[in-house]
Formats: sequence, structure tokens, C-alpha cells
Amino acid sequence: MAYTAFEDMRQRNMDLYGVNGPVEPCLHIPEGNSNDLKSAALRFIHNHCEKLNFDEKIAESEKNSGIFQGTGTASGQIPYNMQMDINRLCLERELEHFIDSGVAEDAYNVYYCYLEMFFGRYGKSKKMVELLSEFESNGSSLLMKHRDHYSHSVYVFTLGLAIYETNENFRKAFKDHYGFTTGDPEQDRAAANSFLEFWGLTALFHDIGYPFELPFEQAISYYEVAGEKRGEGSRKPYLAYQDLDMLINLTEKEQKHFEDCFHKTFYTIEELLAWGISEKLGKDYNFTEGYLLRKIHEKPIYPETFGLYMDHAYFSAIRLYHEIVKDPFDPEKIKPEIFRQEHLDALTAIMLHNSLYKFAIAFYKDKNINKRKAPLPMEIHPLAFLLMLCDELQCWDRTAYGRNSRTELHPMSVDFDFSNNSIRAVYHFDREEHKKIEEYESLYAAWEAAGKPKDEEPRLKDYSDMAAPEKRFSGDIERIVDTSQIPLNVTQDLQVVDHSSKHTFLSTSNFLHLYDFAVSLNGRYQYKENEKDYTDKWLEAIFEDLSLEYQLSNINQAKSFGKYLNALGCFFTDKPVDYDMITQFSPEQTEIIAPMEHERWIREHIAMGWIYGDTYETLTPESRTFADKDEEKRFRSALREQFRMHKLTIDGDPTEAEIREHFETLSDDDKGKDAEPFNRMLELIKQFDGLRIYQLNDEILKGAAAGRKINSAPVHNVPDLGLLTSAQN
Repeated sequence: MAYTAFEDMRQRNMDLYGVNGPVEPCLHIPEGNSNDLKSAALRFIHNHCEKLNFDEKIAESEKNSGIFQGTGTASGQIPYNMQMDINRLCLERELEHFIDSGVAEDAYNVYYCYLEMFFGRYGKSKKMVELLSEFESNGSSLLMKHRDHYSHSVYVFTLGLAIYETNENFRKAFKDHYGFTTGDPEQDRAAANSFLEFWGLTALFHDIGYPFELPFEQAISYYEVAGEKRGEGSRKPYLAYQDLDMLINLTEKEQKHFEDCFHKTFYTIEELLAWGISEKLGKDYNFTEGYLLRKIHEKPIYPETFGLYMDHAYFSAIRLYHEIVKDPFDPEKIKPEIFRQEHLDALTAIMLHNSLYKFAIAFYKDKNINKRKAPLPMEIHPLAFLLMLCDELQCWDRTAYGRNSRTELHPMSVDFDFSNNSIRAVYHFDREEHKKIEEYESLYAAWEAAGKPKDEEPRLKDYSDMAAPEKRFSGDIERIVDTSQIPLNVTQDLQVVDHSSKHTFLSTSNFLHLYDFAVSLNGRYQYKENEKDYTDKWLEAIFEDLSLEYQLSNINQAKSFGKYLNALGCFFTDKPVDYDMITQFSPEQTEIIAPMEHERWIREHIAMGWIYGDTYETLTPESRTFADKDEEKRFRSALREQFRMHKLTIDGDPTEAEIREHFETLSDDDKGKDAEPFNRMLELIKQFDGLRIYQLNDEILKGAAAGRKINSAPVHNVPDLGLLTSAQN
């Protein structure tokens, strides 16, 4: 059993009620090769992370008292460990959606799951992850070179899961490093759960410091746009960060904890990181703690000593440290006691990944070959090894923001095969770019014929780095990390672009308010027309009392708003445009939206293992009596959660037509549940974002009608309206 708490509850329900539910969740992987990226990553979560975040003390308390401590729609409805199993299933499903689409809106859900599962509350950390997307989408177009780091980080996370699942050499290195006994099933499970937590911490947040690097790059780009380049002898104004004490100084409480934990006194986070890296790499790479501390300290203050580059890794590590040690319910409180060696290793991996290891420790491209050091072995620092490997491999499907980046040639997709403890990667480039490739190949042939003049090799990023005989792409990776135990083979080809999985519409979600939309939509359900009587903090507290599953359902409903507007020929924007503004959906528009929302809800429940039935509404144990209607309602709601059964869902794999037919059988009240929230969204989108909803005129709609299905596909052939978007892919 992959989901043991599900099985425990199913057996209990069979014994007490004769109900065969809940069912074991299925693993959704493609047929055929089971060592592709999607199959390996999902199989790791499904099969090897059993009992993730289980608490046996709580389970024992529940057994003795007969009172459950887990949450569904309300607290106390299900066992605590069953809620933890549902949380893991949420992560599995949301990662599946992201792998299929690659869009930032689906990456958001993976972040949300991780923060809820391992940080305890998304609300306290939302700025950390949302601002990265907002900075990139709104400010990166001013840069010369910049590509997405939001979806990129979730892809890096996914790659690491797949490598742990398929590469026994890396698994052994990780287990040995952290003291897990190989071959013991319980130790294997514990190691997998530890890896998921600390690899997630490393991979998902390794680039959150980019909002500090972007302003620096914007100032530099002002001069580079005219053709001036960075390098030896170049002079131009640049930014530097001063007065960082508030970011790096440790409190006395933190100092005391680290003395007890590591038997050494640290006064700043920089000192802690320098020590952590030196302990692992200092001896093998022949550097001192003092040398490394100076290098780390100078990064934000003296960028001129690093070729006029600002290192986002420095700020990512510092920022994440604060997120770890702050009390989730009181940001003013510091809780260093939760910080242990694995946290430090995640932070030092992040600190190393961008430039510190490459240019201050290994000198992997130094002109003096004798100065170059050996690539990093996985045994010395498994998390740093994996982060640098996956960060380099993840170059596909990344939105290009920078001026030069938008015209370069980058891979649009990739196929991985992780068989035989190796990595085979085929990167796919857009066939429509064949003219750029032909021009590059012609220039390369001329360069070869001229005797390969130094410093004149033609480049077509990233295509040339993979296709040229020099194999710069894989060669650079092999100089950074030791691939002897995980051989790497990289090839490339041309394919036709397929954006059908991107579900990109005229209107896209604004990450700063997606969470707020979900909170208010839930308030709409909870309090009908009276939610305005409650404060935002109260509505947020009610939302956070829900289980992760129900929070995600509200978020996914809010995310669907752009899709539903698209089906109506509508869009939202913050710009004044010459289209008809709408403030309320008409009955005809509601008739389009409601079945689409019902389909979303049905497929969500099927994916999460819900089954059809209404036994929870009719079953009453002989010994049970109810004091009033409210007590009976709470009892039946709890049964529904324990059976994972719902009278409005469908079993199996229904077609769109079958779901629409099912929708027509619903009562008017149940149909209203699928449509009413979206009238509320018309108010919310104005309240939170200052946006307005507009409808395309009849001429545009007629021209677009042939290119879309009214209930699902995007509208085509419409003008660029300069819409407010977040990290479009």
C-alpha cells in the first residue's frame, strides 16, 4: 500500500459500515518507458514517501480517545495521518499537472503544497515565492539576458525527484551522508521523506533572491544595450548593497542555538554559511573558512570583484534562512531550535550553485588549467551536487524575458531516460527556427575552414552548445559535477511546437492575488451574501482552517476564471480599452460557465480518489442519536470525508459529453454552486487588482468562432491588448 492511512480507514469503514471506501489512489504515469521524467518523479512520491509527516503519537491519542484530529472541510473529521496522506496526494497531483503543462500558474500550486506541508502555512511565506514571479514578469524585459526562474525551479525540483528515484548511486550517497541504513525498508522510507523535504527546500527556493539581482542587471543593461560589454577594463556605474546587518546578523538566541548544535560561535549568517561549506569542501578543494567568508561577504558589497555580476544565490540563501527560523504564526518570533544540519546543507547548496563554487572554489573555466579543481563528487555534498546538475540540465521550456534572450534559440521541450543509473536527454528545438540553425551551421563551417580562430567561434545559444562537436553544454556540466556515477548523454533535434498543454488565455492569473481570490471564493461559499460583513483576516483564518485539498480546490477554481472568460469571448485587463465592460454574467453566459466548472470539479474529485455514492446521507449506526439537525449534519459531513464519497461525482473516466449530461440532471441549487462564485469574481478582480472585465465585439468573436470550441479551447486571432499578466509561458 502506497497510501497506508487510506487503507486503514477503508478497513475501518468495512468493519463498521460495510463501505468499501476510501479507495487507494492510482499512480498516473504514461504507458511504456517508466524511466521518463514524469513517471520517475511521480513514482517517487507515490511509492516511496509513505507515512510522510505522519505523527504516531497523535494516532495513538486518536485510538485511545476515539476522537480524530485530522481536517477535511472541518477539523476532527478524519484521522490526522489520513490528512497527511491526502496532502501527499495533493502534491503528487499538482506536480503531475505542472509536468504536463509547465506553466507558472501550475508551478504556483506545487509551491503552495510544499509550503503548507513543510512550513505549516502558505500565507506567511507567499511574498517569498510570489514576488519572484512578479519581478520577473514585470521587470525582466528591461534586461539584456533573462529567462524564467519560477517554473524553472519546479522543473529543477522534479528532475531531482526523478534522479533520486532512478539512480541507486545517488540514493546511496544521500543515505550514507545522512546516516540512513541502506536496505532497511523503514530506513529507505525515512530517507525518501527526508530527501523530499530538504531537496524541496533546496530546489524550489534556490532562485528566490533574484529580486535583488534584477535591479542590478537593469542598471547594467542601460549601458549594454548600446553594445558595451562587461569584462576586464570596462567601466560603468553599477549598484551595490550596503548596510546588510539587518539581514545577516544573528540574535543572541540564534547564536546560542548554533553553539549548542555545531559547537562554534557565529555572529552572522554569512559566518554560518562559510563554516558549513568549508566543513564539507574545504579540505578537498584546499581553501580556508576565512577565505570563503571573505568571498561571501564581498558578493553583495563589491560586485566589481566578480566581473560586475550580482549573485542572487547569496540573497536566496539569506532570505530562506529567515523564512525557516521565523515562527509561522508570529513573524516577530525567532525559532532557531527547528534549524538543524539538513537546513544548513540546503542553504549552503543554494549559496554554492550560481557562481561561488564555479569561480571561487573549483575555478572550472580558469585560463590557468593547473588552477582548475576536480568536479564536485555527489558524496561530499549531495544536495549541492544535485542542485548544480539539475540547474544546468533545466534549460527547456523557460520563458525568455531579456531583449537578447527573446531572440536566442532555446529548447522548447525535452525527453529524459533515466535508465541504467544514467541520464539520456534529447532536447527539442522549434522546427520553425530552421533558418537560424542553417545560418549558424554555415558560419560554423566557415569558422572550421578558417582554422577555428580563437574567440571567434559562432554561437547560437543553446543549440550550438549541444550540437557543435565541442559539446559545450554537457562538457560544462561534467566540469562542474562529477558524472562518473551518473553518466550524461545529451542530443538535440527539431520538432514542431505544441502549445496545446499550456492552456494560455487572454487573461492570466495574477499571483499576488490568486490566494486572495481563493480566500474570498471560500467566503462566498461559507457566508453566501454576507461575506462582506467579515474582515479579510477573518476570511483568511477560515480558509486556512480548511485542509490542503479544499484550499487547492478553491485556488484551482480561481485559476479557471481566465479560461471561462475566454470561452465567453471576455478578458480582464487594467488598461482602458474600447470594448464593452461587463459587471454581471448574463443567464446565457452562466449556462456556458456552469458546466465547465462542473467538469473541473468532477475531474478534480476523480483524480483525488473520490467515489460516487450517497451512503453518508442515509447511514446511521443503531446506537447513534442526534441532539439536533446541526449535529447530524456534522456527522454526515465527517462520514463523507471518511468514505471519500460524494453524491455529485462520477466514477471512472467520463467524457466531456457524459459530464455535461450529468450536469443537466442536477438540481437548480446544485447547478448554482457551479456558477454563482464567478459573479462574485467580477467584484473581486476589481477589488484586488483594479481590473475590469470586457467582452470582445461581435466582429472579433465571429472571426474567432471558427478557431475555438465554446467550452474549452482558447480564442485565436485576437489583437494584443497589452493585458496584465504574470509570467506567461
